Amino acid sequence: MKTEAIVVGAGIAGSMTALHLARRGVKTRLIDRWEPGHSRASSTDYNRVIRAIHGRDEFYTRWAREARLRWLELQAESGQKLYYECGALILATAGHCHWEDATAETFTKLGVPFHKFTPDEVAIRFPQFDPTGIAYALYEPEAGMNMAHRGVITAVDLFRKAGGIVERGHVTTDERERLMLDGKPLEADLIVVSTGSWMADMYPRTIKPILKVVGVNVLYTSTPDGSTAFDQENMPCWIDHGEGSFGLPSVEGSGVKAAVVIPDKIDLDHDERLIRRQMLSRTRAYIRKRFPGLVGQPVVDSKFNQIALTPDTHFIVDWHPEHKNVLLAGGCSGHLYKHGPVFGDFVAGVGLRDYGTADRFKIAGRRKLSPAESPSGR
Repeated sequence: MKTEAIVVGAGIAGSMTALHLARRGVKTRLIDRWEPGHSRASSTDYNRVIRAIHGRDEFYTRWAREARLRWLELQAESGQKLYYECGALILATAGHCHWEDATAETFTKLGVPFHKFTPDEVAIRFPQFDPTGIAYALYEPEAGMNMAHRGVITAVDLFRKAGGIVERGHVTTDERERLMLDGKPLEADLIVVSTGSWMADMYPRTIKPILKVVGVNVLYTSTPDGSTAFDQENMPCWIDHGEGSFGLPSVEGSGVKAAVVIPDKIDLDHDERLIRRQMLSRTRAYIRKRFPGLVGQPVVDSKFNQIALTPDTHFIVDWHPEHKNVLLAGGCSGHLYKHGPVFGDFVAGVGLRDYGTADRFKIAGRRKLSPAESPSGR
């Protein structure tokens, strides 16, 4: 008898896991509360940064390099534009460069292409940026952005073509954390729960203690009239930890994406996905400091996203301690999307008992890491 699987949650983690299960010959159903690609999902802003920069963490560095190749393969297979290789610039704040220093050592050891620029070199090479306050910058040329919403839709489409079934339904848990659909127990040989930020409320005993859900306000600023300087052909993505910010250049007419990461509370089921007015001034102040060429340009779009943070910013891929056919997969910590194709393949293998999970992905033993230790730099 062939294995039958259900994947709950059709974001990037769930859709990629379902795709890999289907391609392994497993009869798979993918269930979500809303249409895949819906605006409540963490996965579905326009774009996401893909970069191998993970400090001293060789595991994620290797995964990101492999994921880049797999995104290119999926792009070729689907005919959809899923990846723009515009590079990534990491601005190392003077006096607080532990993560960037460690990244340079890891890249050198693993042979990942990168350049190290002085502030003056940044101003010449990337004149969009004002490098005031940085000690140096790392530039990763084989990095860029994924088209996030399109990537989820494409994964679901490929899953359907592989024989998978997509269903609409609200999966909940009872007091014993058993999965229920329409008041009846959800049953299959394997059930993968990849419900992103909702996983904490679904599993109040097992997951909520190690998963903090925060909202992030994102603004898109218009590029200047007649200028291509801030388009992805001429400007990289960036991470600016000293300012608590990250962003991406304009792509497909989106405008320049910038987020000042000041964690915000969110009620997943009831809050409207609207940015907070006070964040407009914070983000504009950052733009004035770092991107003088964007001063005075209007905001043309905004997104209110959520991130599910684990204490160590490692993902979750582990079996439920009581329900032995239930595999919990997620804990994005703000850096899962880019790993999507590799993450889904790995989860499928764990689910089919081809191998065990990694220690870092287990539910037990989580602890807060210092910025120097953290793969995400947080």
